Amino acid sequence: MSINIIKNNLSKSLAKHLQSVPLNRSFTEMSPTYKTLAVSVPKPFVYMVKLNRPEKLNSISPAMWQEFGTCFNELAVNPDCRVIILSGAGRAFCAGIDLQGMVELGQSIAQHEDIARKCRVLELKIKEYQDSFSAVEKCPKPVIAAVHGACIGAGVDMISAADIRYASSNAFFQIKEVDIGMAADVGTLQRFPKVVGSDSLVKELVYTARKYPAAEALESGFISRMFDNEESLLSKSIEIAEDIANKSPVAVQVSKKSMIYSRDHSVQEGLDHIVTSNSAMLQSEDFINAVMSQATKGDRPVFSKL
Repeated sequence: MSINIIKNNLSKSLAKHLQSVPLNRSFTEMSPTYKTLAVSVPKPFVYMVKLNRPEKLNSISPAMWQEFGTCFNELAVNPDCRVIILSGAGRAFCAGIDLQGMVELGQSIAQHEDIARKCRVLELKIKEYQDSFSAVEKCPKPVIAAVHGACIGAGVDMISAADIRYASSNAFFQIKEVDIGMAADVGTLQRFPKVVGSDSLVKELVYTARKYPAAEALESGFISRMFDNEESLLSKSIEIAEDIANKSPVAVQVSKKSMIYSRDHSVQEGLDHIVTSNSAMLQSEDFINAVMSQATKGDRPVFSKL
């Protein structure tokens, strides 16, 4: 991109900026209604998705699997949403998969005698569950997991897909699948090792299914902050989310996409990827407005919806 193009864009945007009035930063007060999730908007452009089966310690039922993926796919394209906080209602974040759902799945499989057809039912169901949690990673908006109390089994799969993980001091994590005779199959074994970095620690936690307390999770990098209680955890999570929401949604979402791509590719492939992204982003109004604000030390820029 030539210097002349940048100058022309800056000049046009400056003239527009001087003539404009502040934008109305409206946001959606009404959110979709779910049976197993509670969705709220604590700040403009900040959505909170709360696992809402407190009587079952937010264990994941078949309905929650379905609603969870649907919710994140909807928020992914909602222009009023820029950041998502993922939390849990009641005294635990998530107790893992609802075993009653496993029983029902087993009954469904038992209807078939042929092994290939049994396998097909399981294959489709596991893929459905994987897609539900992968919706967190695929969502272009940053997702902050705010964990208190127990986060067991599928709960660890879930938050491993988040961008940022915070926890209260009473939180603990447990990769518990081996205790019920199975391997974790919806994301922990693929994402958790890349987050923590210690191959030895990851394998110890997977093979033993022992509890992994918040203090240890902080030390090993699985979470980046630990708070005294749930109240301070949620308060700080909202504060951080609001800060992110005030940034350019173009810059934030391109950054998320680039970091995920670079995690799974070589350095050179990651560099090539961001060249393509920034070739478009550096011509956006967001870039121009942010540069002008920094250069003139003016008001914080207000970015349009994306």
